[in-house]
Amino acid sequence: MSGTEVVVGRIGRAHGVKGEVSVEPRTDEPERRFARGAVLVTRTVSGTPPPAAPRTLTVRATRRHQSRLLVTFEEVRDRTQADAVRGLLLAVEVDPTESPADPEEYYDHQLVGLRVETVGGTHVGEVTEVLHSPAQDLLSIQGEGPDEILVPFVHRFVPVVDVPGGRVLVEDVPGLLSPAGEDEEGGA
Repeated sequence: MSGTEVVVGRIGRAHGVKGEVSVEPRTDEPERRFARGAVLVTRTVSGTPPPAAPRTLTVRATRRHQSRLLVTFEEVRDRTQADAVRGLLLAVEVDPTESPADPEEYYDHQLVGLRVETVGGTHVGEVTEVLHSPAQDLLSIQGEGPDEILVPFVHRFVPVVDVPGGRVLVEDVPGLLSPAGEDEEGGA
């Protein structure tokens, strides 16, 4: 059976000189995803395999330090190699029918293709991608026009995710779904 890749973390700065790196977890199961021996697939922010870095990384050790997760990979032995993998996304393959243990969490593939409507019932478009930015995740929505709409994937703006129903509800906040002032009569 073919699986689906799910992003579980993003590699940050090197920590020390022996190849240890900080990792921003993007999973509710860091102890499982970053366990000793776990093999993680590396991807660029655009989702492609990195041209010069290892395609997979094997976890050698994981520890908490202050509020960060520090990880050592078998393939990363020094600070130079740690600097070379900085910014890469870490992914695992999951069964496409699997869902996260937390009912408030979703895998990217569960969201892509969902119909997007405002809380008031107006059709907005369709989720085309989930972008994992350093600040927060964003839903990329293709509406009727040529421009992509980016909505922060937080409860304030996306109060309802109904995967079985095939839809996402978003708040129609001025400036979120269309440029501020576009819907006002008479312009700015």
